[in-house]
Amino acid sequence: MPRWTQIELLTELEPVVGRELDRHLKAAREWFPHEYVPWSDGRNFDGVLGGDAWDPSQSRVSEVARTALVVNLLTEDNLPSYHRDIYESFGTDGAWGTWIGRWTAEEGRHGMAIRDYLLTTRAVDPVTLERERMVHMTQGFASAYDLDMLHTVAYVSFQELATRISHRNTGRYTQDPVCEQLLARISQDENLHMVFYRNVLQAALELAPNETMRAICDVVSTFQMPGNTIEGFTRRSVQIAMAGIYDLRIHRDEVLAPILRSWDVWDRVGLSGEGEQAREQLGTYFEELDRQAGRFEERRAARQARAEATQVTPGR
Repeated sequence: MPRWTQIELLTELEPVVGRELDRHLKAAREWFPHEYVPWSDGRNFDGVLGGDAWDPSQSRVSEVARTALVVNLLTEDNLPSYHRDIYESFGTDGAWGTWIGRWTAEEGRHGMAIRDYLLTTRAVDPVTLERERMVHMTQGFASAYDLDMLHTVAYVSFQELATRISHRNTGRYTQDPVCEQLLARISQDENLHMVFYRNVLQAALELAPNETMRAICDVVSTFQMPGNTIEGFTRRSVQIAMAGIYDLRIHRDEVLAPILRSWDVWDRVGLSGEGEQAREQLGTYFEELDRQAGRFEERRAARQARAEATQVTPGR
């Protein structure tokens, strides 16, 4: 079977993209970020307007919650880089171009809303946050897959669901109903984006099963969250994982597994050569990821048990 070129795949998949775009526009519900921000809780900061300086005691969320919120926001902030990569992977002709514009517009309100919430409620240090934004956006984001269309669609399929779950779990962890409501709304956008990309890749599997299976295997086995270039990302990720907001088990069981199942990866027929080899490699990696997740859960449980054992009983 001859290999498909990038242009051929983009052309053949455009009718699918058009149908998925129509479905998305019907399913999406208009919403306004300003309605989710408790503006009446805000006041001026120190500086030009002579307000009050930020202090950690003003934050209504815990240190770990602040860490997760900042990582989520800085990840959203790099939208210009994501837009560039998708633009270069898909092009701007026809339905592909219309989708890129719509997706970018919807993603743009996420960072806007989270930042407004954080600053209005004084959840985080505004100076540190702005300095981190400058560094992170200056560094930017670059695809690890040479802008190959199949790899890009596979990556964003998983990444959108991962982002949805990260936002949802962060909102719950804050124990702030206002924050939870905002992040739940953002999560709805992310889920619709995931469905779009997931369905497009499903169609690609029918057209070019071997090449698409290779792309899926490559992405799953090398996946990193788009915020991995944030300063201190590894340390912060450990904090987030220890809190159960997003860890390897969640990544495997709630992100990778359901999407792979929807693509019928494990039982799909019609693969040959490269495709079969990719599926075998994917299966091996998936089993190893399960073991890694189990080991992390054991270490976390042991650490929590030690922490509980060292707590001083009140009154003693």
